[in-house]
Amino acid sequence: MPLTDRQQLTEMIKRSTRPLLVLPEHAGVDHFSAAFGLHGALKKLDKAVTIVTSAPTPKSIATLSDHPEVFSDIPSLHDLVIEVDLSANEMEAFKHHTEPGKLKIHLTPKAGMWKQEHVTVSPSQYRYDLVICLGAQDLASCGQLFQTYPDFFFKTPILNIDHSPANEHFGHVNAVNVTATSCGEVCHEILLQMDPALLDEHIATHFLRGMISKTKSFKTRNVTPKTLEVASQLLEAGARREEIIHHLYRTRSVATLRLWGRVLARLKTDETRGLVWSLLSAQDFVHAGAEEADLPEVIDELIAMSPEANTIVLLYENKEHAIVGIVRTHPPVHATEILKTLSPKGNNEEAHIHLLNTSLIEAERRILELIPMV
Repeated sequence: MPLTDRQQLTEMIKRSTRPLLVLPEHAGVDHFSAAFGLHGALKKLDKAVTIVTSAPTPKSIATLSDHPEVFSDIPSLHDLVIEVDLSANEMEAFKHHTEPGKLKIHLTPKAGMWKQEHVTVSPSQYRYDLVICLGAQDLASCGQLFQTYPDFFFKTPILNIDHSPANEHFGHVNAVNVTATSCGEVCHEILLQMDPALLDEHIATHFLRGMISKTKSFKTRNVTPKTLEVASQLLEAGARREEIIHHLYRTRSVATLRLWGRVLARLKTDETRGLVWSLLSAQDFVHAGAEEADLPEVIDELIAMSPEANTIVLLYENKEHAIVGIVRTHPPVHATEILKTLSPKGNNEEAHIHLLNTSLIEAERRILELIPMV
């Protein structure tokens, strides 16, 4: 009898010894929190697990003391194997030394000399035996990681975990629950399937943080009774709600608050299109003492105060004087679809665009022309 999807997922994780957790290039608090929680559970199963993403760790959780290391590139993907045919000649001595940017290996034969055909150089098998993609709608969403190592992704089993209806089910096994509000909620469900004893207060705190962040403290329109039931189960497991609220909402810097004030001063709405947007110049960042890294928190505030909006747009001028747009959408509006003529990066929920040799006002006009009526 063939295995069910649930059994396949469990077997895939159990058979893995060195899984790689991969987050999308625009990963947010939910993705990171789900990864931290899943990392803790996999460590309990004696898995040598690694987290990797090209996305920066969100400021609201970067200072947490209990989160695992996150790599921006895949560490030690495979070894370089140097094979010497000793049947042709025995080896008398081996030594090596380093020079600037070089490693030199010296093999001394007992007699005669080595020939080129006696030595082969090749990569070993990949160090990781399972890829777990968290919140990526497709492999392209993994950004630079997929672009740099496509062969690795194509030759390694993939477990795809997500909650987005836009997910393309690209994994060999897909754990995609479109009724869930967050990756944290889906990961909680997976742990219950595998072994409820894996859940502890640290893992529960990570999952609940992702849920609270993704639902803006359970204010978004996709919150269901099941969502609240899962949150209750995580609290019963020891999730530290006050700690979560403190890190997500009570540690905003003065610079971020100043930047938020400038966003509010230019806030515009179009109810006929379910649209909310604002603009920031390079001088706004200077006067606020803020950086681009503060913008995700500003976007989160815009979403929290605009629960009825289908599309939220923030346009800003970066240090290179290019115009960058961050667009967040809710169905039936899809971010990458409406921005397709501007070469967006991201997914159907959030897309980023870069416009060169244009002004904020011109960029505003171009984007607003693309937002559909709802």
